[in-house]
Amino acid sequence: MKKTLSHNGFSATINYHGAELVSFRSPSGKEYIWNGDPEYWGKHSPVLFPVVGTLKKNSFTYKGTEYHLPRHGFARDMEFSLTHHSDNQAVFSLQFSEETLAKYPFRFWLQINYRLLNNTLLIGYSVINEGHEKMPFSLGAHPAFALPGKFGDYALEFEKSNPLRAFLLENDLLSDKIETIPLENGKLRLDYDLFENDALIIKNVSSKSLSIVKDNKKIVTVGYDDFPHLGLWTKPDAPFLCIEPWFGYSDKTDASGNIFEKESIMILDSEAVFNTNFTIEVF
Repeated sequence: MKKTLSHNGFSATINYHGAELVSFRSPSGKEYIWNGDPEYWGKHSPVLFPVVGTLKKNSFTYKGTEYHLPRHGFARDMEFSLTHHSDNQAVFSLQFSEETLAKYPFRFWLQINYRLLNNTLLIGYSVINEGHEKMPFSLGAHPAFALPGKFGDYALEFEKSNPLRAFLLENDLLSDKIETIPLENGKLRLDYDLFENDALIIKNVSSKSLSIVKDNKKIVTVGYDDFPHLGLWTKPDAPFLCIEPWFGYSDKTDASGNIFEKESIMILDSEAVFNTNFTIEVF
């Protein structure tokens, strides 16, 4: 099932499966979200929870027990419930179950709030720890934006013009290798060679907004004031780019496996609530 929001001619469609944004259209019918063609990548904008990226050996330990989690966690592959909705707003919820406890032994409640106001989609997250123990988690967004035509005709325009320090992946894990990528007047021309070693991972990113531009005109702007880290990713020759605000990232190559020792992990006290949001603005 899907839920479509509308406001002044703009529309956004969210799939109950994964609470995944699958469409964002302008009044003229222009589509901004990648169509999910499996020839390249069969997703649109998955929710990353309770981990972002890859765990070493796809597992972690907690109180002496080993648990297995797939890359980016399980939320993206689960059915959410629609708990509130109006013409321009929808709140989706996912709560712990026997199925999730077998993979991640924490009693969570994840809520995702989509609110459409003209050309801006606000995506809010609430993570609630319903258990009696401290709860480790990561959270991230993974929206893919459609880039028809020549990839190199597009550029990224950052809020700040200082060079990017991108940490490189090694067998899906974070290495200590850093690539410094200069910007030209705050812009980075898109080139598939940038992603030949998988995603660019920018820890503690200084720019808190990022635009895709073509011919010096903005197409989409992603704002992520609260999010400390950023991923940028595409596949070879694919007509899309993912702009991914993250709380967390893949395990380092020397990770211990203890979930509470994981670099960048968030820790939520019993009965505490973590709230954050980001925005997608289209032009």
